[in-house]
Order: sequence, then C-alpha cells, then structure tokens
Amino acid sequence: MDKLGDGIFPDEVVMQILARLPVKSLFRSKSVCKLWYRLTLDNYFIQLYNDVSRKNPMILVEISDSLLESKSSLICVDSLRGVFEFSLNFLNDRVKVRASCNGLLCCSSIPDMGVYYVCNPVTRQFRLLPKSRERPVTRFYPDGEATLVGLACDPANQKFNVVLAGSHRTFGHRPDGKFICLVFDSELNKWRKLISFQDEHFTHMNKNQVVFVNNALHWLTASSSYVLVLDLSCDIWRKMSLPYDPICGAGNRTYLLELDGRLSVIQISEAWMTIWVLKDYWNDEWCIVDKVSLRCIKGMVPGIFPISQTSEYVFMATHKQVLVYHRRSHVWKEMYAVKYSSTLPLWFSAHAYRSTMFSCN
Repeated sequence: MDKLGDGIFPDEVVMQILARLPVKSLFRSKSVCKLWYRLTLDNYFIQLYNDVSRKNPMILVEISDSLLESKSSLICVDSLRGVFEFSLNFLNDRVKVRASCNGLLCCSSIPDMGVYYVCNPVTRQFRLLPKSRERPVTRFYPDGEATLVGLACDPANQKFNVVLAGSHRTFGHRPDGKFICLVFDSELNKWRKLISFQDEHFTHMNKNQVVFVNNALHWLTASSSYVLVLDLSCDIWRKMSLPYDPICGAGNRTYLLELDGRLSVIQISEAWMTIWVLKDYWNDEWCIVDKVSLRCIKGMVPGIFPISQTSEYVFMATHKQVLVYHRRSHVWKEMYAVKYSSTLPLWFSAHAYRSTMFSCN
C-alpha cells in the first residue's frame, strides 16, 4: 500500500472513507478514478472493509407482493444507513435465500429444484454448485428440498461449506430414521455424504436461524429442548444443552442467534426478552448478558421475532415492520414498515447479514 498515495489524501485516509460507504456507493466509487478502483482491490482494504462491516449489523428481508405472488424484492435494513434495495439479478435466476454467513448467501433456484448458488452481493461474484448425484434430501415428499440448509464461511482461510440435511421419504412411506447430510467443500469443489440416525423436527424460524461458530453449524430444534450441532472439523452431529430447563421455559419462545462471534439464545415471554450467550463453548456454560422489558411494544410481542444482534443492537421483525432496539439507550426504533399488503410476514424470510468482500471463487 502506498502511504502517500497519488491524490490529495494518503491512501490510508481514502481507504478509511471508502470502507464506510454503503454498498451501492462503494460500487460507484470504483468508477471515479483508477486510484480508487485500485485501492478497493487491495488486500488491506478488503480486510479493513470486513472489519468495519462486522461492527455494523444488517438484516436481509424478502418483500412479497400480494397482487403478484411470483414477484418479490429484497431490502437490506442497516442500523446506520437505513433501508435500501438489494438485488440478486446478477444470478440470472429466480431464487430464494436459504442461508447467510459472513457476507455470503446460499440461494436455491425456484424454477430448477436442486440448483444452489453461493454468492456475494457486494462483489456480485457467485458460484453455481455442482449437482449432487444423491436423491433430493427432503422430509416432505414431493417438495424435493433439504429440511436444513446451512452455510459456513471461514474468512481466515477464504473457504466455505454448504450443508443440505434431511430425511429421505418415499411417497406413501414413513421416514426410515436415516438423517442424510451432504456437505459441499469449496476447496475440493465436491460433495461428501454423512449418514446418521435421528428424527428431529424444525420450525421455519429454526431453519432460517442457523448459526456458524467454532467451525460448527447450529440449529435449534422445534421443541426448543436442545441445539443440534454439526461439527465440520470431524463431520459429527451432537446435541448441545440450552441455558435453562426446557420444562421451566415452557410457554416462552426461544430463538438461536449469534452475538459477536458467540452462540446466543434469546427467550421471549409476555413481558421480557432475555439474552443468553455461550460463555464456555466446550463446557456448555451459558450466562445472561441482557434482560429487556417489552412493555413499550407490548401489543407486538406475540408476533415479534429476533433476527440479528450485536452488543449494541437487536433487530426484530413482525408481520409488517422491522424494529431495532438500542441496548445502551434502551430505545426502540422502527426501521421499516410495509406500506401495502404482503403475502408473507417479514420475519418469514428475514436473515442476519453483514456485507464483506469475501470471495466465493
């Protein structure tokens, strides 16, 4: 990196400014001059951009039109910059987002069953995953889609894994108890197959809220009795206990999120939102980091869902609104509201997201 730069300001100053631009503005800045274009390709800038983005949580929401059921659009809700439209048209396919991790998205094709992409909306790079020779991994015949879809991105080694898991079920027959898991390795560009015996159930939110920490993917089961973990370092499934007795937590809603690189559980009752974090990962030691009164949004509580969080913010989605709670000031703020009727609630297709320069190729 040239410390003096070729312009009025040193390269370091220009990079610090560019790293804080919204995604669209960053793309436009590349065409301003050759210097700015060169700086945005610098490895130092890429690392700087990723570090800045890590502190700025966002959520990605699919907005469906009730009049045109086949038409939908994506928006990104940013705690600092507000709301802006988000496009995946560079994929040249009609897709739905299945998982999000460290700036990459895993999307499945709507017209072509079994076709998956991994893309970075910031760089507009994408990778079409090779089709597996296995039968569709599904619990619901003839849906043909995996029960669980997970995306694990390792920024340090610039590699990722895609996980498709579920039970084979032939029409007219019950599942045989086999839990089939396919894992795609970006370095080897191929799938590997794991077989275990379990019969887990997951709600729609359980499937959406897959968390990647400690080189493992985590899903909360429908009963909210434990966390199902896939350790990608050894390809082993295991169960992780929750910070409370499931019987004592009966009547409350539980969600699995990430908090500053650690696994977190949010429990919502009629009056409180309790946030737990996994303090000691290997010994299943949890601790409460926050307890938030929901009195200010009492009428929304039955239909509100936490989507993303940091030590400063908690993003929540309802049927037609996206709210952010500022943990330091204890203030709730509406970030977005649907102005027309929508076929699906916002929380149904909301994912935690952060923009990075992570390469998927």
